[in-house]
Amino acid sequence: MRIARFVVDSDPMYGVVEGEQGSEEVAVISGDPFFTGLQLTGARHRLEDVRLVAPIIPRSKLVCIGRNYAGHIQEMGNETPPAPLMFFKPNTAVIGPNEPMVLPSFSDEVSYEAELCVVIGRICKDVPVERVDEVIFGYTCGNDLTARDAQRTDGQWARAKGFDGSAPLGPWIETELDPDNLAIRGWLDGELKQDGNTAQMIWGVRDLVSYASQAFTLLPGDVIMTGTPAGVGTIQPGQRYEVEIEGIGRLANTAR
Repeated sequence: MRIARFVVDSDPMYGVVEGEQGSEEVAVISGDPFFTGLQLTGARHRLEDVRLVAPIIPRSKLVCIGRNYAGHIQEMGNETPPAPLMFFKPNTAVIGPNEPMVLPSFSDEVSYEAELCVVIGRICKDVPVERVDEVIFGYTCGNDLTARDAQRTDGQWARAKGFDGSAPLGPWIETELDPDNLAIRGWLDGELKQDGNTAQMIWGVRDLVSYASQAFTLLPGDVIMTGTPAGVGTIQPGQRYEVEIEGIGRLANTAR
């Protein structure tokens, strides 16, 4: 099931995206599906008549994983960490599909990173690996924009990874998906740059959710960004980056 967040006239609302590509419709949900469940109102809109926004604005946090693909570790000249390398992005980093990625004035070297993102569906702590599926609401596409020059000079990654607009998410949340073997690709102005598979992760989705929950209480709507495959490069104003993950869809944003 594809859960989208969208705007028709003013306030965002949630809906279920139904139908085949080119003829999709959005069935409107009453309230917030993270807290009230899937209650359809009966109203429907053609997908082409609505504006998709970020499928979730985390109420609490985005937990991000660095260096989770061997190819990316190699291309960056880093070493494999002994355990998942975690950092935060604030919820002000989130933008939705087709929203402009405003590159920060303090950086001349912003890079793209296509990532599978996990959306948490219920409050949880110390989740055993075998029960992780019970706390996942679904999955979406993400782009972990990174100011590489600030990352090198700052030591801490808060500014380099957490600037406004550094976490495009979308186009919707897919609730029925096996995350273990999904193609993940990224295109810069139509040229394929990243071509990986979630099977290449050093730590899989269930391990990451369990590990993160040992340190942080995870809340409904929290997002875990699971790392990026090889092929990372820089993006300039006017360029467009598209992230596509098998079974979910495509997220596209243009830098400004």
